[in-house]
Amino acid sequence: MKMRQLLFALPLLGFLGIGAYLGIGLTMDPSKLPSMLEGKPVPAFDLQPLQGRDDIGFSNDHLKGEVSLVNVFGSWCVACRIEHPFLMQLKANDLVPIHGIDWRETDRLAGPAWLKRFGDPYTRVGDDPKSKAAIAFGVTGAPETFVVDQQGIIRYKFVGPLTPQIWAETLKPLIEHLRKEPLS
Repeated sequence: MKMRQLLFALPLLGFLGIGAYLGIGLTMDPSKLPSMLEGKPVPAFDLQPLQGRDDIGFSNDHLKGEVSLVNVFGSWCVACRIEHPFLMQLKANDLVPIHGIDWRETDRLAGPAWLKRFGDPYTRVGDDPKSKAAIAFGVTGAPETFVVDQQGIIRYKFVGPLTPQIWAETLKPLIEHLRKEPLS
C-alpha cells in the first residue's frame, strides 16, 4: 500500500517543485541582472555610422574623457519607443551624453528613418546589424543602457526602458558621483 501512495505522491511533489522554481523566477526583476562587465573596460568595438549621419561612427575610443550612457536600441523594439521620449528629454536638458548602438536592423534605412521620425538623442550612434558590439556588451535584449565613466569603465547596466524614476533614483546619483571622481 505504501508503494502505491508513493507512486501517486511523486508526480505531485514534482509538480510542486517545478511550481516553486517558476514562482521564484517570476519574482526576480530582469532589469537588475548583473553585468559581467561592470567594473571592466568597455569592450573593443568599431561601428559604422548610421546612413544619413555625417559623423564617423562609434567605437570604444569615443567613451573616454566624460561620463556617458550607451543605449542599445532598434526601430523594431516596442520598449525602445516607450523609452525614446525620455532620452530626448535627457538630451534637451543636456544632462549626459548618450551614445547609441542601433542593433539588429534588417533594413539599413530603418534606424535612420526611426530617428528622423522620433528625434535623435544620440551624440554618436553606430550601426550594429550583425550584433558584434551587442555581443561584446553582453546585451540580451533592447533597450539596454550602460553607464560608462571617464576612463571608459562600465559602471552600471540597466535592462529595459529608462524612466524618470530610474533616472532620479539610480542613474543621476551614480553619474553625479562618477563625475566627482578624479581622473587617473
